[in-house]
Amino acid sequence: MPGKLILKFGDSILGEYPLDKETLTIGRKPNNDITVENLAVSGHHSRVITILQDSFLEDLNSTNGTYVNGKLIQKHALQHGDIVKIGKHELQYINEETAMSDDDMEKTMIIRPSALSAAAQQQAADDGMANAQAMASGGEAKPAGLKLMSGPNAGRSMELKKALTSLGKPGVQVASISKRPDGYVLTHVEGNSTPTVNDKDVGAQPYTLNEGDVIELAGIKIQFQYK
Repeated sequence: MPGKLILKFGDSILGEYPLDKETLTIGRKPNNDITVENLAVSGHHSRVITILQDSFLEDLNSTNGTYVNGKLIQKHALQHGDIVKIGKHELQYINEETAMSDDDMEKTMIIRPSALSAAAQQQAADDGMANAQAMASGGEAKPAGLKLMSGPNAGRSMELKKALTSLGKPGVQVASISKRPDGYVLTHVEGNSTPTVNDKDVGAQPYTLNEGDVIELAGIKIQFQYK
């Protein structure tokens, strides 16, 4: 299920907006999906693109900018609990289903976008939005997942439901797996060394994953599997 945005001004809740369509616009003009009547808000201030369970926020070159959790953003992959500020209003992103979906592996491998460096966050948001738009244009990869092959949680599995999943350890080695219409792609995000697949360095270029591939990243081995 997609998430929702709760519009607030101070302690007052002004409305709840389910992210149940591909594109939702936010701004001062009445033709927006979420109208925010404040002079600090641009006519068309920002938009949210939603594909399946994932939502991506993009500033539309607004005058005063779009902030998430106090940081100015251009593009941002929304996470449960994020606070978006435009002008004097706030929008809280709620998606409890995705907040709990990574519990089994999060302590070992899954990285929340907020833990990445600013450059890595921007790359992840760019990649995630591009993937979501590609999926919307037609087709969707068949279900796949990851199985931990080493470490304290060896044997645990998770399904790759998101358009973009970040893996590794911030500051050490980070990669992303992108869900695209024609399959899944592994991309190096940050770190001095790139991940390996089947004991071979994948380099800086995106690598298309195949059934049974074993990825080694930040000292952990994980296997890619189609469902």
